[in-house]
Amino acid sequence: MDQSLHFVTLSTPDLDATRRFYSAGLGWTALVDVEGEVIFFQAAPGLVLGFFDADKFEQDLGRERPGSGVEGVVLAHNVADREAVASVLQAFEDAGGTILTPARDGAFGGIFHGHAADPNGVVWEIAHNPGWRIADDGAVVFDPPE
Repeated sequence: MDQSLHFVTLSTPDLDATRRFYSAGLGWTALVDVEGEVIFFQAAPGLVLGFFDADKFEQDLGRERPGSGVEGVVLAHNVADREAVASVLQAFEDAGGTILTPARDGAFGGIFHGHAADPNGVVWEIAHNPGWRIADDGAVVFDPPE
């Protein structure tokens, strides 16, 4: 298997809340939006983030609907500077999300970050890390501080 990932699809109990949060609240444009089923957003070159109605998600997998949402997963959004961390966290809150940890210095790695959840509990880390950058081609580059 090639070392690549093209889709991340998360089960969501309230697809309408997801649509309002990402499209209306954050201003994202849907790549595909099937009412009552799934919504996909182009997240990066070659990467799509999808939200699948929880009942249909479980039906697709051929199993009964389990617990209450996504756990143990954090989606990360890197920003250019420390000030942008608080600004993006505020945008999450303004769109109907919840700030879980305010912008602050991280415990390791020189990172400055905070965490927020969308209305369905999907956790996002908003971070500025001087050792990471996104190249023009979308690749993540690790430049550790000297």
